[in-house]
Amino acid sequence: MASERIEHLRNIAIIAHVDHGKTTLVDVMLRQSGTFRDNEQVAERVMDSNDLERERGITILAKNTAVQYEDLRINIVDTPGHADFGGEVERVLKMVDGVLLLVDAYDGPMPQTRFVLRKALSMGLTSIVVINKVDRADARPAEVHDHILELFMELGATDTQLDFPVVYASSREGYAFTDLDELDEHLAHGGDLHPLFQAIRDHIPCPVGDESMPLQMLVSNLDYDSYIGRIAVGRVERGSIRMGMQAAVVSFADGTHSTARIAKLFRFEGLHRTETDSASVGEIVCVAGIPDINIGDTICPTDAPEALPFIDIDEPTIAMTFSVNDSPFAGREGRFVTSRHLRDRLFKEMETNVSMRLEETATPDAFVVKGRGELHLSILIETMRRQGYEFQVSKPRVIVKEVEGVAMEPVELLLVDVPEPFVGVVMQGLGSRKAELVNMLPPEKGYVRLEFKIPSRGLIGYRSEFLTDTKGNGIMNTVVSGFEPWKGEIETRPHGVLVAWEDGDSVTYGLYNAQERGNLFIGAGVPVYEGMIVGECPRDEDIVVNICKKKHVTNMRASGSDDALRLVPPKLMSLEQCLEFLSDDELVEVTPKTIRLRKRILSTEQRAKLRSRKDT
Repeated sequence: MASERIEHLRNIAIIAHVDHGKTTLVDVMLRQSGTFRDNEQVAERVMDSNDLERERGITILAKNTAVQYEDLRINIVDTPGHADFGGEVERVLKMVDGVLLLVDAYDGPMPQTRFVLRKALSMGLTSIVVINKVDRADARPAEVHDHILELFMELGATDTQLDFPVVYASSREGYAFTDLDELDEHLAHGGDLHPLFQAIRDHIPCPVGDESMPLQMLVSNLDYDSYIGRIAVGRVERGSIRMGMQAAVVSFADGTHSTARIAKLFRFEGLHRTETDSASVGEIVCVAGIPDINIGDTICPTDAPEALPFIDIDEPTIAMTFSVNDSPFAGREGRFVTSRHLRDRLFKEMETNVSMRLEETATPDAFVVKGRGELHLSILIETMRRQGYEFQVSKPRVIVKEVEGVAMEPVELLLVDVPEPFVGVVMQGLGSRKAELVNMLPPEKGYVRLEFKIPSRGLIGYRSEFLTDTKGNGIMNTVVSGFEPWKGEIETRPHGVLVAWEDGDSVTYGLYNAQERGNLFIGAGVPVYEGMIVGECPRDEDIVVNICKKKHVTNMRASGSDDALRLVPPKLMSLEQCLEFLSDDELVEVTPKTIRLRKRILSTEQRAKLRSRKDT
């Protein structure tokens, strides 16, 4: 039987740079398609269901939903915009036939736009360009359209891919249109998303397949339900799947296959999964009842176990060592503190996080975790500490590989928007980190856009320096562009730290004397231990300070000596800032309640001996 076109179905992914409005657009599509009741209370950015996503305002995990537009069923995948979560984007693109490329009407194409579009074009997907936020006062949709066309050509799009339709939209206001001459009318009177839905119907190819052939379904995502266990999410590429059928699962890891029964079958309806008896070619469904299934596995009939090819995930660029907490405060705040707990949690993460890698070390208490960037790993660290884990992590380091005897390191494309007065200091700071200026656009509204190629290790610890240099007014975005020969040594932290001399609680008198040496990270009444980092020293040396020292008590009183001591407010750092701050001989101690910086070697005497040996 010949392949059939499933005309009533469209599968699309929404791809874009961070903060260009993907999740907001999905919200409006759900509302205008009648997914919610008129009186239903729905949160903003409803697809960002993860706590961390809501706090940070970014999408971390790819998620599925579906809307009904007239007689058309549209399966939608909301994807992350940050390149660190590119593994999420790469695998979900296997489930769709086309993409909505969302671009801000002022910012234009950004590094992550380039990243996700390159993936979509390489997979031969059809694109609809949505120029969003046209209601911004500084919007420049016509110029942005030209920049997008240039980007398509630069990425080697085919003639068919270059002939992309363009929809102009304001996802916040909930309207879209296809003719730029209508902009003023829509700004005045609004509208709806009918033109966008119609563009999806007209331009995104419908699924094509043969329902009579043996089943093939590729698992592209995993979910979990406390009642029915692990849930595999994927697209039916061939044949049909039925609830209760016996199926073979071909492992992506080693090609072996096992048998299982499809206990439950669901498809997406709005924000919910609804149970269905069967699904055929082109449908994106959820399968429950297979406890050991993993991303990349193929579900087939027992008599025809044929695996589908999975995508090549870009390799990790950053590595960190996760180890059991061995500080004097170990075990005080965490529920899961042993090496067994840490190992099991990291291996569980590897099952769903396909762009992450895990290596065991010679010691059972330490594990090397490799990811796509600092944010990728810091999200894992933050998630684990919220789940009750206590551990410590090392400074992020880049992964260097050898090609034909030449050491190759990851290089990133860095795009910064800088106020004109700060261009010089930014270029000087990046120059010392081996950055090469690739492009410089003329000033626009007081900002200059600079493009650099820079080694990934040169960016470690730079974000806070960049914000200081631009007085908080600069914007930077990065994406890994590939591997290039080693660029030489880079000094990333020109200053030292203040280290606690003894165990105890910090005292105002001791802190007052210590703050003359540098910027403190803690206030009074904080428990500390020997070797814990309590501040930053402006000079390139580590200074041991006694912040637990109390004032000597006498019965003598002198004029002015007993005035209240004034402390400078401490510099409080987030997890990402702590990771950027680290030096090679330091660790971050992570617990559910506290994040501390510490020296690897806690003993002041042992560190002094080690320094003297190095000097000789």
